[in-house]
Amino acid sequence: MRVEESVAMHVPQREPIPRLPFRPPRERVPGFEIVELAVLHRRRARRDPGGVHRIDFHTLSLITEGDGDHAVDFVTYPCRPGTLLWVRPGQVQRYVRPGSTNGLHLLFTPSFLPLGNTADRLLNEWRGPVCRQLGTSSDYAVLATLVTQIRAEYDRCDQSVSPEMLRHLLAAVLLHIDRLSCTDEEGDAQAGGEVYARFRAELERSYATTRRAADYADRLGYTVRTLSRACMAATGQPVKRVIDERVALEARRLLAHTDEPVATIARHLGFPESTNFGKFFTRHTGTAPGAFREPFQSDGPHPMVGR
Repeated sequence: MRVEESVAMHVPQREPIPRLPFRPPRERVPGFEIVELAVLHRRRARRDPGGVHRIDFHTLSLITEGDGDHAVDFVTYPCRPGTLLWVRPGQVQRYVRPGSTNGLHLLFTPSFLPLGNTADRLLNEWRGPVCRQLGTSSDYAVLATLVTQIRAEYDRCDQSVSPEMLRHLLAAVLLHIDRLSCTDEEGDAQAGGEVYARFRAELERSYATTRRAADYADRLGYTVRTLSRACMAATGQPVKRVIDERVALEARRLLAHTDEPVATIARHLGFPESTNFGKFFTRHTGTAPGAFREPFQSDGPHPMVGR
């Protein structure tokens, strides 16, 4: 066992990147809200007009007019009529250029759809495609119709709105998105089955305390070989690579979006020595931590990879 993969002590720390809980101004239906993007932008502008933040819930945005840019985890996505954005809990986002975009924006907690619902597995996937450009396709027409129906149901008088109908319509939206043909750089999470789903959940809980595949196998009751087969099926990568990429992503987030010293970030991610963290980060990103952070410390726009 390499020293840099073993964590002797993990001290809980405050969230270095602001985390937004699900807290709508008026919660008609517990765990769910739908609002026009223009209203959301006005709400956001009063709080933190250009701030980087995480969310503790899912958001789905269907753009119907205007144009702008939205950044999620180092990728900037152009937004125009027909754009569909799905940002998941824990992802780091920033409204780079809201521009004139408008449309409908759904916010819902992971528990809004009950366990056993046909679409609940989609809410537990760690990461999937953030952006789809649907244009004027039939898929856009179907989703626009469903989202409009959700808005109509949500806007009923308080005493008559049906949470069950909202769940039914939301499940239909998610299942239609799931059927969309697209290239998913994260692979097919379903291919890994229950093993991969359980592993991803444990990885989200424990990536800052251990990077050893054997530890995850012991906690879940599998062999390392079983975990690796599930990861290969879902992502095309072995389990150790999946673990390291999750840690490297968090390192990139903290380096880019906080002023925490590199040594503090190293400890936050379970590296007792910052030198070991530096070697790990350079090995997985091709750039030293300080060099990676430097462009983000300017007063200008955060550099993102366009798509």
